[in-house]
Amino acid sequence: MKQTLIGSFYLMLASSIWGGMYVVVKVLVEVIPPLELVWIRYLIALIALVTIGLITRQKWQIRRQHYLLLLLISLVGYVISIVAQETGTMLSTAQMGAIITATTPSFMVVFASLILKERLTKRKMLSVSLATIGVLAIIGIDDLNVSSMLGGMSLLIAALTWALMSVLVKKMPGEYSPIVVTAYATLIAVVVLSPVVLPRLQHIDLERVFNPTTLGGLLYLGVISTSLAFLLWSRGLQLLNASSGGVFFFFQPLVGALLGWLLLGETLSVLFWIGAALILVGVFIIITEKPKEESQTILSASRKNA
Repeated sequence: MKQTLIGSFYLMLASSIWGGMYVVVKVLVEVIPPLELVWIRYLIALIALVTIGLITRQKWQIRRQHYLLLLLISLVGYVISIVAQETGTMLSTAQMGAIITATTPSFMVVFASLILKERLTKRKMLSVSLATIGVLAIIGIDDLNVSSMLGGMSLLIAALTWALMSVLVKKMPGEYSPIVVTAYATLIAVVVLSPVVLPRLQHIDLERVFNPTTLGGLLYLGVISTSLAFLLWSRGLQLLNASSGGVFFFFQPLVGALLGWLLLGETLSVLFWIGAALILVGVFIIITEKPKEESQTILSASRKNA
């Protein structure tokens, strides 16, 4: 019981940190453009991850046959997805960013079927359909404001690519530490973005960057949201099974929407809540199906061993 409570706390804290990330991004993109913000965030995170890795004496070697997979994980998830996410948040609202990217688990179902050959059931198809309708509803808020629609589409791309990356990560052998994989993927992202970002850094107002609020936001994104939250999430999943842990992912949109309302004065329209409800119902269908599948797998294994 104690282990379950500790694991639940870790997962709730990690997901809440990610929910708060959207509010921080919404504030920071007023000072630092999205692409530059991603680069700075990763640079800070890389320093933190390498430091943690050295302190914990991680093994840094990656076998050559996994180089391409690691490259794909970084480009799809750490470059395309995060840039799209922060661009979408800039063009829309914090709660839209939190809710639309919460469709990721449903989209993972499709990619898991295509890449990992997992069976695409009717329940899973229903889940994806509801989540997609919910996304379209949310994109249409603010009286079809062009900026909000573009932001919503960008966030949808972020959700799709993060789902794809999450499935690709499952193909990475378990012998590699999450800290090591994350550090290498972050390093690749920094290298890929550097030729584009470095010439543009001179246009950033350094006086505004070194403002305590901005610096605090950058540290939050780099150290707390990118490094600490990932480690908390990984540790929480070690204490709970993956299907139970997935429930806590949805603290992210709830916290994001609440903080956007409390701190940024964003409104929560009726259509927004309808879309959010459809998404949460869609993902709930997936969550309630996994325990049954896992229990059947365990039962089959026990019969074979009997």
